[in-house]
Amino acid sequence: MKVDSIWGSFLDIIKEEMNPASYHAWFEGLKVVKADNEVITIQVPMEIHKKILGDNYYSLIEETLFKLTGVNYEIKFVVEEEVEMAESIEEFKPDEKFVPIEKEEWQSNLNPNLNFDNFIVGNSNKLAKVACMAVAEQPGKIHNPLFIYGKSGLGKTHLMHAIGNFIANNSNKKVLYTTSDMFMSDYTGIASLEKGQSSIDYANNFKNKYRNVDVLIIDDIQYLVGAEKTQQEFFHTFNYLHQSNKQIIISSDSSPDDLKLLEERLRSRFMWGLPVDIYPPDFELRCKIIKQKIKGTSIENKLDQNVIEYIANSCQNDVRFLEGALNRLMAYTAIIVPDKIDLEFCNEALKDFVNKNIYSDNNIQNIQIAVADYYKITVEDLKGKKRSANIAYPRQIAMYLSRMLTDETFPKIGMEFGARDHSTVIHACDKIENDLKSNKKLEDDIKNIKNKI
Repeated sequence: MKVDSIWGSFLDIIKEEMNPASYHAWFEGLKVVKADNEVITIQVPMEIHKKILGDNYYSLIEETLFKLTGVNYEIKFVVEEEVEMAESIEEFKPDEKFVPIEKEEWQSNLNPNLNFDNFIVGNSNKLAKVACMAVAEQPGKIHNPLFIYGKSGLGKTHLMHAIGNFIANNSNKKVLYTTSDMFMSDYTGIASLEKGQSSIDYANNFKNKYRNVDVLIIDDIQYLVGAEKTQQEFFHTFNYLHQSNKQIIISSDSSPDDLKLLEERLRSRFMWGLPVDIYPPDFELRCKIIKQKIKGTSIENKLDQNVIEYIANSCQNDVRFLEGALNRLMAYTAIIVPDKIDLEFCNEALKDFVNKNIYSDNNIQNIQIAVADYYKITVEDLKGKKRSANIAYPRQIAMYLSRMLTDETFPKIGMEFGARDHSTVIHACDKIENDLKSNKKLEDDIKNIKNKI
């Protein structure tokens, strides 16, 4: 890279993009002191420039540099006193060959008990399993990244561990499973720095852990929302691995399009490979799961088909809830020790559990479906920006029911309705609550919608 000529072109473009006063205040006097394959260090006159440029002009600088060079640079601002330090500390260079500070046995974090053989397949997860097996057989060559999404408790984590275990057992590739929380914790290093360990050592350890792998599996990516610096680092980690043909596997509770609060450049990269969703298990699959879960247990030969179907009907959307019901039944059976488990016994054993968890089926997605169906509109209308009365009022009703029938917070509900602000949800709830005091038809409508749910 010819730094001087490119920097001159950069300043010319910036000068045309903004008014002369702002350009004179914040861009005159800037100069590049260092540029490598991914990090560009810019010297600024004063500390205030670092804050203003970082908060207000970072995206403009980043996009302009990308247009000129084709490289997504991480941008560092330093004052003159920091130049020497910036030259000695090379943070997060993708073309480095890193050597661990301490050689230790590799920890993949994989659960060896989760594999493809014990993953129960049905119509709701068949495509996801096929895609995962294809990735496991050809990591880095097909569906990269693989993005698995669906609500909690449907088997996303099981499939991710199954991919990792298959690759680890059938190749010498290095696999790492982590969560977004673990990635964030490692990046900040708040709890990880040991006495006497320098920031350079810690940075090298971080790079070794996340970039010196063949397969990176990261669970619950939605929890990076709000962590801007961590998102930036994950963006650079993603780019480095993808450019090196390393496999990336990501899971989320929402599709890439619905992760509105994550950076656009991250969401667009999640779509490069294959997004695949997992639906709640249908009745047939729930019955298969129950039969698999009770194999080899004390109740395997005591349940008849009617009991299996009763449990399957009581736990419709969440495999973890289904497992909880079976655990409750086994515990109750161990105390009472019946000769056989019939419907009467099962109902007695699970009545408190089922009643306590009755709202587990009343998730926001189901409420949206019920409201959209009742008012003859689509779920996309409820999440969209249309403000016509035939859509806006049902949207407020759906927000109100989401607050009344679930334990979700206002921000979470807002996110599920097209990333709306929490104040919009509060207003909707207040309006519907007030209208219910005098609108008998609305009261009947909400009662009918609850029945549909």
